[in-house]
Amino acid sequence: MTDQRRKDLKELQRLDLRIVEAKKRIVDFEPRIEEVEKPALALESDLGTTRTRVQEMKLEERRLELASEEKRTRRVKLEERLGSVRNLREEAAVSAELEMVKRATQNDEQEALGLLDQLRKAEERAAELEAAYRGASQLVEPQKQGLLEAREQARKELQSLEAERAEFATSMNAGELKTYDAIRAGGRTIAVADLTEDGACGHCYGIVPLQIQNEVRHGTSLIRCEACGVILSAPGAEAETEVTRPQLAAEADAAAVEAEAGA
Repeated sequence: MTDQRRKDLKELQRLDLRIVEAKKRIVDFEPRIEEVEKPALALESDLGTTRTRVQEMKLEERRLELASEEKRTRRVKLEERLGSVRNLREEAAVSAELEMVKRATQNDEQEALGLLDQLRKAEERAAELEAAYRGASQLVEPQKQGLLEAREQARKELQSLEAERAEFATSMNAGELKTYDAIRAGGRTIAVADLTEDGACGHCYGIVPLQIQNEVRHGTSLIRCEACGVILSAPGAEAETEVTRPQLAAEADAAAVEAEAGA
């Protein structure tokens, strides 16, 4: 594998690592936006529940009002009938029914008074929640808008990186690109690693046989680590860059998993 093709693979991997990190940044915005919105959303939920309760109590108030009106009408009729009864037995029956209607009317009135008190308190609570919700929304909106704009910027950066990656890939050796993509298709982000000074794979640190080390350093064919499967590369001027650091490899793998989970 020539020096240029080795550099091409490393550059492609550098772009892919940046893409993974960009995707992770975008995913990380979601919990931040939810956290900012949480206070206002909680107030909005409470306000909705209280408004529903107020509406229910108003309907109940109307039901009691209609029931009381019906009983008052019945009471008037019974009082009129009481004045025209023909015997004591009929008088007793009308009087008993009239008394029952009076008690029922009183009960409705008492229930209505209690309901009115609850309704007043619920309306006051709704007014308090609405004021609190407006205040929280005014406080939250600038923070939320800032996060949304930052997320949109991150998405544009990701699109730019993906376009750069696609264009760069067109100039690469087709066979090596296919091998590289196949390694990454398994969920891995590190597909190319330099040999270390003591002849180990820079990704898994498995010792590479001397003959294979020589082929990696001086040969022209693509050689993969027998232990972890990454493409082996001879150390070059860029051997100490971020791409070959084991810590970044682990972080990039974790970032890929998080990005896929949030997609």
